[in-house]
Amino acid sequence: MAIGYLTIQVRTAHDALPLSDVHIRISDDMENIIYELTTDATGETQTVPLETMDKRFSQNQYFSSTPYINYSVLAQKSGFNSIIISEIPIFDGQTAVLPIVLVPIAERQQRPALTKISIGKPAVAMSNARNQQGSDASPYVLRQVVIPNPITVHLGRPDASASNIQVSFSDYVKNVASSEIYPTWPDAALRANIYAIITFALNRIYTEWYRSRGYNFDITNSTAYDQYFVYGRPIYDSINKIVNEIFNEYVRRQGQNAPYFTSFCNGTTATCDGLSQWGTVTLANQNLTPLQILRSYYPKDIEIVETDIITGVISSYPGTALRVGSTGLDVQTIQTYLGRIRKNYPAIPVITDKAGTFGNSTKAAVTKFQQIFNLTPDGIVGKSTWYKISSLYTAVTRLAELDSEGNTLGIGTVPPSTVLRQGSRGPDVITLQYLLDVISEYYPGIPDIAQDGIFGSQTRQAVIAFQQEQQLSPDGIVGPLTWNALYEVYHGIKENIPSPGIEYTVRAGDTLWLLAKRFGTTVDAIKKLNGLTSDLINIGQILRIPA
Repeated sequence: MAIGYLTIQVRTAHDALPLSDVHIRISDDMENIIYELTTDATGETQTVPLETMDKRFSQNQYFSSTPYINYSVLAQKSGFNSIIISEIPIFDGQTAVLPIVLVPIAERQQRPALTKISIGKPAVAMSNARNQQGSDASPYVLRQVVIPNPITVHLGRPDASASNIQVSFSDYVKNVASSEIYPTWPDAALRANIYAIITFALNRIYTEWYRSRGYNFDITNSTAYDQYFVYGRPIYDSINKIVNEIFNEYVRRQGQNAPYFTSFCNGTTATCDGLSQWGTVTLANQNLTPLQILRSYYPKDIEIVETDIITGVISSYPGTALRVGSTGLDVQTIQTYLGRIRKNYPAIPVITDKAGTFGNSTKAAVTKFQQIFNLTPDGIVGKSTWYKISSLYTAVTRLAELDSEGNTLGIGTVPPSTVLRQGSRGPDVITLQYLLDVISEYYPGIPDIAQDGIFGSQTRQAVIAFQQEQQLSPDGIVGPLTWNALYEVYHGIKENIPSPGIEYTVRAGDTLWLLAKRFGTTVDAIKKLNGLTSDLINIGQILRIPA
């Protein structure tokens, strides 16, 4: 038997908060428990080996059985709803990283709910016919090719009553690639498919394919119309590495700006005019480059270009990688961002270099950040590391801002008695929008909205998404039942989200035992929160003390 690997990462609030002490149970398809694990201070388990099929089977289009072995994962933590993810494919030689988002239980919720997600087989193994329709040109086009961050994915056919999920664009591409094809394929085949996936999505964005038709999403997860996205699926290391490198690169025809409409199908049980997924394997084995493979299916004058326009980030990548010896404002920016992120991820070491100077301590902090977030741990801030740091900084500061806003608004414990609907205005609408914004950080299906005191169409859509999540009548009207549910979910978040604690600088004479006694906690709690493996602490070391 061949061996694959699995790592579980449990976080919430768009990765802003890692969840430690989560109990993880890994079982085989016969429900035999293989491992029982616990997440560390970064929300991650150890990487464990699992038996699977030899990779040659997943590289052979004529192999009729399943070329991998499935496993299940159950995640449980006090104060949070549980989740079980089944049919997780494990491939030979691949490390699968399973991202799990746990949702806090609501106030007065009697017991945790159990969410069930089934991953299922990749699209390349399905017989579903593709009917992807699109255009290289449209009367509804953006002026520039923009990477949407986040991208809104509809979990069903365009006209289906289904949830929308907001994810970062790179995470979307990693998910789709892991859902569409096998991660064991040759590098050139993987890259060709990933370029097609990126470009297909950017074409939907550029032409406003769904937005211009009145939909409130960018793309669907229906293979009949778009490309496969499975919420909660694992991401494989071969795909992860490639997407980190090329997530902002796309295919276009020479002399044109629009992303080419890169339709595709598996090429065996389903055929189409576009790219054959299995065909890319054959061509890669003939030593064709990714571009040569793409030109075998699309016009010969296509080229691969990149865009640096990414929405939702604090600042754009400077264009040159930052490393030991770099100086200037861009270095200072990264140091500032990492310093703030460290409050949520104390495993990232303190940066002691002079502001604006990229020294060894900055490299150590960057390297640890890269390890935590599945980037190449080289200590160099290239474009993928830059944008991930920027994205995390945005996430952690947004949480802090929302906490501050809550204190200012004085939410209290008793919901307003007013009934709100589209067209309503005033302070109760501000309260509603604030509650929805906080909840949206922990419930991926609820969009964040502007807190402007005006109950417009976006607020109504967020209310409907919340009502659907809570199994209330999705009428977009905020009456007593919806108000009560909003307050119960909000207070559940406040009660169950772990506090980042306080920062303490170690002084002469300090020991973990003395600090635990002084702050009313335990040595084990301090060690766990800081990722310490021994009782040794040093003068000047910054520790987080549990609240």
